Amino acid sequence: MPRLNNKVSLITGASRGIGLAIAKAFLREGAIVILSDIDTDLGLLAIKELRGKSQFCRLDVRQEIDWEKVTQEIISRYGKLDILVNNAGITGFENGVVNHDPENVNLEDWRAVHATNLEGTLLGCKYAIRAMRKNREGSIINISSRSGLVGIPRAAAYASSKAAIRNHTKTVALYCAEEGLNIRCNSIHPAAILTPMWEPMLGDEPKVREQNMREFIKDCPMQRFGEPSEVASLAVLLASDEAAYMNGTELTIDGALLAGSAVSPASRT
Repeated sequence: MPRLNNKVSLITGASRGIGLAIAKAFLREGAIVILSDIDTDLGLLAIKELRGKSQFCRLDVRQEIDWEKVTQEIISRYGKLDILVNNAGITGFENGVVNHDPENVNLEDWRAVHATNLEGTLLGCKYAIRAMRKNREGSIINISSRSGLVGIPRAAAYASSKAAIRNHTKTVALYCAEEGLNIRCNSIHPAAILTPMWEPMLGDEPKVREQNMREFIKDCPMQRFGEPSEVASLAVLLASDEAAYMNGTELTIDGALLAGSAVSPASRT
């Protein structure tokens, strides 16, 4: 039997990248998948890629009224919400490289990153708990980052928001347990996963792009970017009943980047 058979799942930021990969993996495991995104056109294109029980709804994770509307629609249609994946997020570099270091970051830019990444996750958890309370069980999966575990000198807002997601995940897990609810909340911490989010930093010119890619993975012991499907596999585990005793934990997927001292692979001759 599929691992997520007939479980109703909502995935934010699901029109591309990690979110879309999770949607595909959930569908393969028998879930009913609601893709959400702020970009309706991309979301509808994503739905065309998928097979199985899926639908799209527009959701701006920064807006509480959107969360209220979407969760009400899910409960009205399906009678439950089993899984929420808080995946929607921004780096702050979507429109090009700007100052995000601690000395020069613009307060408006700082707040924009936190509004999507942190406040979006806060609202997602809030409305997921309310939707899951009736059945007293569910799985909330928050996509944090390797950047939420270490400092990132020139991406201070992103690192701060992802660190806060890590901590809020644990708070949600403890709150639900205290309430006597079997609602689990865990976080996934990817490092360099090759998604469209990286495009502004990689560049278009082939030689520059290749050089930039090498630069970004030079400290990774496995010497490669991760794939969205690899993150999706962890999400399937956390969403499934196989992870019934995993709560308030964090899973890193980083090619051994945080395992210890950086290493260089042996040269191949």
